[in-house]
Amino acid sequence: MSKSVQGSADHALNWNGVKWHFASGENRQMFEGNPDKYVPQYGGHCAYAMSKGYIAPTMPEAWTIYEDRLYLNFSLRARELWLQDVPGNIALGDANWPKLKEKKRATGPL
Repeated sequence: MSKSVQGSADHALNWNGVKWHFASGENRQMFEGNPDKYVPQYGGHCAYAMSKGYIAPTMPEAWTIYEDRLYLNFSLRARELWLQDVPGNIALGDANWPKLKEKKRATGPL
């Protein structure tokens, strides 16, 4: 798949306390078989912002799959910046995520 597709309640699944919508039953089954492969990294927050040490929302069109992991970004511009150094930005994001996740939990839902 080369573009994001809106899911349907007809193919919904509850996983980890979140209701996920899928475009097809086949997509839902693939997710059920290996959720870690499909769940967005950093709780679905912007990967570029995470690499810079803060949390930002995302847009569905600004996504990248890198080494079988889904990363989302705030905008297409943020995605362009993130793509300039994917391994470095992932290393920074991975280092920042635990503390930002705890901070976010303390202030509201992830």
